[in-house]
Amino acid sequence: MEDERPAKGPKIVPVKNKMPASIQITAEQLLREAKEKQLEYVAPPPKQKISDPEELAEYRMKKRKEMEDAIRKNRQKMVNWVKYAHWEEQQQEIQRARSIWERALDVDYRNIAIWLKYAEMEMRYKQINHARNIWDRAIAILPRANQLWYKYTYMEEMLSNIAGCRQIFERWMEWQPDEQAWNTYIKFELRYNELERARMIYERFVVTHPEPKNWTRYAKFEEQNSYIKSARRVYERAIEFFGEEHINERLLLEFARFEEHQKEHERCRMIYKYALEHLPKSSCEDIFKAYTIHEKKYGDRTGIEDVITSKRKFQYEEVLKENSMDYDTWFDYLRLLESEEEFAIIREAYERAIAQIPPIQEKRYWRRYIYIWINYALFEELEAEDIERTRDVYKACINLIPHKKFTFGKIWLYYAQFELRQKELSSVRKILGTAIGMCPKDKLFRGYIDLEIQLREFDYCRRLYEKFLEFGPDNCTTWIKFAELESILGDIDRARSIYELAIEQTRLDMPELLWKAFIDFEIEQQEYDRARRLYSKLLKKTQHVKVWLSMAQFEASIEESDSIDRARDVFEQAYKTLRTASDKEERLMLVEHWLDFEKERGTKESVSRVESYLPKRIKQRRKVLTEDGSDSGQWEEYMQLVFPDDEAVQPHLKLLAMAKRWKKGQDEVPTSTNDTTDSTSSITTAEDSVPLPESHIDDEEMNDES
Repeated sequence: MEDERPAKGPKIVPVKNKMPASIQITAEQLLREAKEKQLEYVAPPPKQKISDPEELAEYRMKKRKEMEDAIRKNRQKMVNWVKYAHWEEQQQEIQRARSIWERALDVDYRNIAIWLKYAEMEMRYKQINHARNIWDRAIAILPRANQLWYKYTYMEEMLSNIAGCRQIFERWMEWQPDEQAWNTYIKFELRYNELERARMIYERFVVTHPEPKNWTRYAKFEEQNSYIKSARRVYERAIEFFGEEHINERLLLEFARFEEHQKEHERCRMIYKYALEHLPKSSCEDIFKAYTIHEKKYGDRTGIEDVITSKRKFQYEEVLKENSMDYDTWFDYLRLLESEEEFAIIREAYERAIAQIPPIQEKRYWRRYIYIWINYALFEELEAEDIERTRDVYKACINLIPHKKFTFGKIWLYYAQFELRQKELSSVRKILGTAIGMCPKDKLFRGYIDLEIQLREFDYCRRLYEKFLEFGPDNCTTWIKFAELESILGDIDRARSIYELAIEQTRLDMPELLWKAFIDFEIEQQEYDRARRLYSKLLKKTQHVKVWLSMAQFEASIEESDSIDRARDVFEQAYKTLRTASDKEERLMLVEHWLDFEKERGTKESVSRVESYLPKRIKQRRKVLTEDGSDSGQWEEYMQLVFPDDEAVQPHLKLLAMAKRWKKGQDEVPTSTNDTTDSTSSITTAEDSVPLPESHIDDEEMNDES
């Protein structure tokens, strides 16, 4: 029987030491050793010594066969052609080498390296005509290969054939090569001091490649050869050539430096200013730096200020480029331009500014914008003195504002005042009439009325006040001003009627001013009875303490025999009326003014009587409530005014005060019954009394104190 047990594999030996070996072997080393073991050393072929012409011919035939076979295998591999031609050249077989080069050119005539090596071979063997023939063929076939032209011109120059070299350069320039080729031609002429020829080449060069650096190079060439006027003319031609649309910063900077070297500082300044005015603001940093340095070196204070102004203009333009609706920046920018008094530039800036219309028709977005129009109109009127343009600015502004949603009264008033200065009174009334009809506002009415008052047209003023009151009958100021106007005109009855009609209005914005003005009006007319009736009528509407004080002051100010008694009666009546008021501060104010009045014009008895009405300030406690009205568990202290009349109504307050006083005096030894009585009576003073509210005293404490 066969053994069916599975075959055993190699025995796996466990690794005993897993530490890294002391000498590490890299993968590169392993691969290199494996490669070396695979290769067998092949000895180089033995050197063959050729002793006779037959062996040489045999060797050449063998070598040529190998070269031809290699070419036949891959005709497009130019390396084989080059090796073949070089081998023939080494064998001094120049004719055969030429044949090989020609065959290679038939295969790939666009290979520049073949042309170069072919021509170099002819040059090595001083076959100049052959080399010229090769170069002519090469540049005719590959006119855009600059290397062929460079080698050809180099060869002719090395042969001192300057005329021929120049002719080759001319043929080259007809193809309009790159800038380096033109520079090579110019350097060639300069090596032989042909300045006029070099200048003519530069003229053609800047037309073919009209780059700013080429114009600059041309100008520096003229400057280096001391042709200063020609250099300046080149810079000027360059600026004219590029124009304002394609002007270059580096060109202007070089022009300014040229003028600075020639000590033409005024010309240099004008170039810098021209650059700042016509260049984009984003490319003026180097101009600013150079301009600043120039002015610090050669300028005066005015020049330095001009530089700073130009820099500020640049900063404003940058800010406005990011946010064209930054009206504060527009104000600063326009103010800066107005200081220079260039009207055309200022008008252009204003037109740019007013073109930035707020996108939303809400008044808060237009408040700053509208001042640009105002400043524009003022500039045209005061600085430029162009009346028609000023009128056009105002008209355009008014047509732009959406008056159905909002308006600006100042614009209408400024427009009217402008026409008034031009003595166009009919236009003034037409403007303000249109404003009131289109968008009536308090400011427009007041401005129109003030203008008619200045013109002494009082009938117009009355009609305007009537329209004003129809528009806003609740405006107390309008009623007062209307009445004051009639009072100034001497029509007292008409003024009084206006006041009486005003106080009968049900809704007034500030009725206290209206009543005060009416009362003052009657006092000025010395109609004291009318004034008293007005006070009485007012007190029926309100019992405010200031009304009582004003009435008492009025009675005291009248030069009559019973004025003091009348004033005192007013105070008495006011005190009785305010006893029921919940605001004790008003009662305190009344008593204090009453006391001052008695001290000034009363007697000692009246002063002491009023002093007895003064309240006491008592410290009390109350619970602190939370926002939802629940008890927070905390207490706070506050001061409460207690008038003597209130103590009479609430006797427990005095009892509690006496109890508190007695408890504090337990540590003191009582002297007699009279002393106790005196101390009890002194409890009523405001300094010693510190009573607590009844609700805050425990029952046990009440029993102990009693």
